[in-house]
Amino acid sequence: MNNFLYKNPKQSAYSIILLLAFFSTLYNSFIPLHGDEAYYWMWSYHLQSGYYDHPPMIAYLIYLTNFISESEWGVRLVNVFSFSIAALYIFKLTSDMFDEQTALNAVIIFSSVILVHAGYIITTPDSPLILFWTLSLYYSYKALFYGKWSHYILAGFMLGFMMISKYTSILLITSILFFILLRKRDILFNIKFYTAVFIAIIVVLPMLLWNYQHDWISFNFQLDHGSSNTYEISLSSAIEYIGGQFVVFSPLFAALLFFFLVKDKLYFKENKLFFLVLATLVTLLFFLYKSLFKPMALNYAAPAYVSAVILLAYIISKHQLQKSFKIGLIIAIVLTLIGRFGILFYLEIFQDRMYGNKEAVALVQKYSRQGDAFYGDHLTTAALLQYYLPGHPESDLATGSRFSQYDMWRENKYLKDGLVLTRDPEETSLKQKYKDVELLETLEVKKGINGTKTFYIYRVKTAF
Repeated sequence: MNNFLYKNPKQSAYSIILLLAFFSTLYNSFIPLHGDEAYYWMWSYHLQSGYYDHPPMIAYLIYLTNFISESEWGVRLVNVFSFSIAALYIFKLTSDMFDEQTALNAVIIFSSVILVHAGYIITTPDSPLILFWTLSLYYSYKALFYGKWSHYILAGFMLGFMMISKYTSILLITSILFFILLRKRDILFNIKFYTAVFIAIIVVLPMLLWNYQHDWISFNFQLDHGSSNTYEISLSSAIEYIGGQFVVFSPLFAALLFFFLVKDKLYFKENKLFFLVLATLVTLLFFLYKSLFKPMALNYAAPAYVSAVILLAYIISKHQLQKSFKIGLIIAIVLTLIGRFGILFYLEIFQDRMYGNKEAVALVQKYSRQGDAFYGDHLTTAALLQYYLPGHPESDLATGSRFSQYDMWRENKYLKDGLVLTRDPEETSLKQKYKDVELLETLEVKKGINGTKTFYIYRVKTAF
């Protein structure tokens, strides 16, 4: 089997990428949307150059996939496209740096770990971030090591697209600047470098102008969202962050990567390896520092593993760790299969926030009348109503929720008569806004192994 795969590494890599893309597209058709996915899908109906929560690229890509399908698998084509192209360019970059056999190993590692498979399922700004992070890494490497005009121009565009995907893209830019200052200072006197910078700024400018016009509201939200109000150190959250890396990247793969990065100083001496090391460690160490003060979601550091899979593939080849590679691959695939199987058949346990929403919206539809407005108690509930109700009617929030894009779009503070879907009893808060509040029905569904959760459907009339 190994000889068959490595007889034509490029064909094998492309076959793996295509098979995973096809499988993920089919798989995604059986999984209901997460509320966050519906929220970003809703943005695609209101295209603009910035949003309260994130930069706009996720909305642009969903807008394009809407022309193919707006079903669950259609919304998630953003993921399939983003991760498939990323895998392709991981192969291209690894082949350029080393050889095609190492490149095939990099694609196999990338395609096996549960972190990547989670990315194939749930549509978030991390999908375009991974896509343009990988493209930026590739074209920046080509520009820095080969110096062609085309490489610098494409690097400029990809860096710009990356920056309008997610704000944490600044970490790759930081690692590239570190590399230039430490190893390639002569590039600072090269007009091609400043051309790339200019192109990136032009791409990002509309997003910056939107933020300026809205008092930097999106930047401020993300700074507050990812930071603690105190500097009290929490070792438990840091340990949780470190342990999480061994789960999402497979325990043995993570152990091999970190062990050899510490042990073998070659990775800090040879330029192309140092380029990959910086792209990996700047991101991982930044979120490790942040985890000392606040818990960090495991997806935050995901882009670091684009360069990490290339480094690990090189480590396996250089140190002839074929047995460790096979064992690590088996562990990674087992973890991924558990996750895939669990989400498909035990969604109420593996991702309970996705469970029951579609059925609750169907119950809302049963009570709907012509002219009804539709409201949720949270931005995700409101977005799911708009997504799953026939005709995709506009929705809004009827009760208190964190500030969101809904608040920026809302022109009239007075609510209309209609239906409200909530995840908790909200009769008291609704009566502060409406004269007549009637609980129509409740829907109890599973949550976790033995728990339950309840949806509440209210009809509200005559707003003050």
